Amino acid sequence: MNIIIYLIAAAIVGWVASEIMKDRASLLINIIVGVVGAFLAGYFLSPIFKVGTINDAVNIPTMLVTLLGAVIVIAIVHLLRRRV
Repeated sequence: MNIIIYLIAAAIVGWVASEIMKDRASLLINIIVGVVGAFLAGYFLSPIFKVGTINDAVNIPTMLVTLLGAVIVIAIVHLLRRRV
């Protein structure tokens, strides 16, 4: 059951991040961006902000840190697309 909640939360975070960055992507891409953003946030941002990861609990602080990670992932993808 946790994987379903994780994917739903990742899809929501990915969708919100794509709306913030004005990136129109499919639901699958939003889920991937959310998952990668959650990983990035858990590995790099959670220790900085001293907030748990989305794996610990799904609450407002963890969702915001995950959202920040997803926005960073989208920004990196945009930078890479411009170079190619």
